[in-house]
Amino acid sequence: MTTNRPLHSGVPRRRSILAAATLAGALALTACSPSSGGSDGAKDAGGDVTLTVWSWRVEDQAAYRKIFDVYEKAHKGVKVDFKPFKSTEYNKILATGLAGSDGPDVPQVRSYGQLQATVAAGSLLPLDGKVDLSGWDENVVASAKGKEDNKIYSVPLARQTVQMFYNEGLFEKNGVTPPKTWDEFIAANDTLLAAGVTPIAVGAKDDWTLPIVHEVLAAPRFGGKAFQSAVLSGEKKFTDPDWVASVKVVKDLEKYMPKSVTGVAATDAQTLFSAEKAAMIPGGSFDLAPLQQANSSLKIGVFQVPPPPGSPSGSAATTPGWADGNFAVSAKSKHPNEATELVKWMATKEFGQMVADEIKQISAVPGVDPSDPLLKQMSDNYTNNGSPYLLLTDFRYGTPSGTDLLGKGIQEMLLGSKDAGQVSSDLDTGVRAWFKPTS
Repeated sequence: MTTNRPLHSGVPRRRSILAAATLAGALALTACSPSSGGSDGAKDAGGDVTLTVWSWRVEDQAAYRKIFDVYEKAHKGVKVDFKPFKSTEYNKILATGLAGSDGPDVPQVRSYGQLQATVAAGSLLPLDGKVDLSGWDENVVASAKGKEDNKIYSVPLARQTVQMFYNEGLFEKNGVTPPKTWDEFIAANDTLLAAGVTPIAVGAKDDWTLPIVHEVLAAPRFGGKAFQSAVLSGEKKFTDPDWVASVKVVKDLEKYMPKSVTGVAATDAQTLFSAEKAAMIPGGSFDLAPLQQANSSLKIGVFQVPPPPGSPSGSAATTPGWADGNFAVSAKSKHPNEATELVKWMATKEFGQMVADEIKQISAVPGVDPSDPLLKQMSDNYTNNGSPYLLLTDFRYGTPSGTDLLGKGIQEMLLGSKDAGQVSSDLDTGVRAWFKPTS
């Protein structure tokens, strides 16, 4: 069983289903012009401009070919050469390419905090006044901006969401339905456990998964979007009782996870679910396609975990999310006008619909409905009850990052060496080495 990774390919960083990229091949590609025509400004025999697009999504190569065929037909004289690289090597490959003369015209770039080094290096063209992101989710637009100058440097590709996947067959067999209250959620777990089924598949050996688990199980407990505003302004800290209680939720539910959960890898957790030995798995929208591929007979559903007891007043079930896998224009592109036109097109519903239907991702473009019913449900849940994946959207602009700190901290909590209070205190101390509240 293989696992997918979110498009940003950082933390969380699920292993991608790689079609055929080896390290040697990736490095070889960086040593030469990436295509006939390449990004050196040359034109092919027919006089067409060739734009190179780089990405770490090897598994999406066929889908992008279909998408860019549509663009080429509507833009005569322009060819698009999509070049994917091994995801684990992409950051280094991209930095080298953008610094030299053989880089892409249109690079796929990271979002939020991971975008900032590329912006600071002067590697990307500002897109203010060139692309229209008005009416977009502000949490999504924030992923595309430079932190210092607040300029737009990329067009967001996808919205990722996290939620609970469940096996409809196992639920039905054991008389369980998707819970609407916390008591129903606990009762469902108890029923499944008594039947010899692992209720919740978690792979805590890979600590990067644990902030996702925390968001899925406990975002309402710390207050979701309201807590985001409070912690960014300095009104609250990560030592706030509601945050500490949310971390404790993960520990309280450990009994429903695989035995010796800190020795279980993320791939093992997905195998438990696809083999129908576990009834639920907390994960991202990016997991849907690989989960479906791993067991085509498995009937998968999704639900938002109900608010745990004590959740702040007004808190309701939520679907945390963020933007992912943005596209930008290289400052060294020999065809900046054509490259900008391509990136502008990536902000249209036409492109967004193909992202949803061909790449099976929730498009960042407003108003796009995925054709896959589960993907649409996840998208609708975020639209109607969304909250930011807080440590990723706002606490990855420095070192140590919030996701790294919480992932390691929850792992230590599950190992028994720390409690929720210590995990939260360490998180707060760590991010305050670089984070400054807005007021």
